[in-house]
Amino acid sequence: MGARATTDRGARADGCCPSAVLPWIEDAAKVPPQQARQLSKAFLARLRQVPPGSAEYRYARDTLVVLNISLVRYVAGRYANRADLSEDIRQVGTVGLIKAIDRFDLERQVEFTTFAIPYISGEIKRYFRDTAWAVRVPRSLQERRIILLKAREALHTDLGRPPTTAEVAQHTGLSTAEVHQGVLATAGYTAESLDVPAAHDDTGTSRHTLAERIGATDPGLDLVETLLDLKPLLAALSNRERTLLHMRFAKNMTQTEIGAVLGCSQMHISRLLSRTLATLRTGLLSA
Repeated sequence: MGARATTDRGARADGCCPSAVLPWIEDAAKVPPQQARQLSKAFLARLRQVPPGSAEYRYARDTLVVLNISLVRYVAGRYANRADLSEDIRQVGTVGLIKAIDRFDLERQVEFTTFAIPYISGEIKRYFRDTAWAVRVPRSLQERRIILLKAREALHTDLGRPPTTAEVAQHTGLSTAEVHQGVLATAGYTAESLDVPAAHDDTGTSRHTLAERIGATDPGLDLVETLLDLKPLLAALSNRERTLLHMRFAKNMTQTEIGAVLGCSQMHISRLLSRTLATLRTGLLSA
C-alpha cells in the first residue's frame, strides 16, 4: 500500500479517532490510483451516513478530495497552454471536485470518476467564461462565438477558402445578423495594451506605442457643428443685432466703444447683447 492505513477503528497516533468505520490514512496523496478508487467508494458511502459538519464527515470529505485530486490534474492538463493560469485552473477544478463529492449518489451505479470529471471540467469552463473575456458579453454571444469558430474552421477545410457570412449562417442555422453579432462579440475576447509597440525602425526598436497612433477627438469638430446650427439663427437676427455681435466678438470692441459708435450708452449695449445672446442660446438648445 502506498500510504499507511490502519483499520483498527481509524485510530491515529495522536489518539484522536475521526471515524469508527473508516481507515485512517496518513497521506492520501500517496495512495495508488486503483486503491484510491476502492477507498473512495467506502468514504463516499460513509459520507452519506454521518451528519454534515461532524468530525467524521470532515475527515471523509477532506480525504476524498485528496484521493481524487488526480482528476483535477488530469482535466487541468487540457489547458497546458495557459501556464499563466495553471494554479487558478487547479483551484477552480478542485471546487468542481468538491461539488461532485457532495452530489454523488452511489445508487446511480456510476463510477465516481465518470461523475466527477464533467463537474471539474464544467467549473473550469465556467471560470474561463466569466473571467477570460476582456469585455463582458452575454453568455449567449460567448457560446455563439464558439459555434462560429467551429463552423468557419469546418467550412474553410471543405471550401479551401474563408467562408462568407451567408455560408456560415447557412451552416449554423443562424441568421446573417446573428453571425455579425457573434463576430462583433469575438472582438471582446482579447484586449491589447495601448503601450504595445505599434511601429519599429530598421533596427527593430519601437518608435511608437499603439496609444500614440490612435487619433484623438478634435475639439474643433464640436465647434463646426455649433457654427452650422448657429448660421440660420444669425440670419434670423436684425441687422443691428448682427452688427452688434460683429463689433463685440469679431472686432473685440468693448461695450463702451460700441456705444460710442452706435450712439448708445454702455448699459443699453449690455442689455442688447444679453438679449441677443439669450435668443441665440435658446435657439441652439432647441436645435
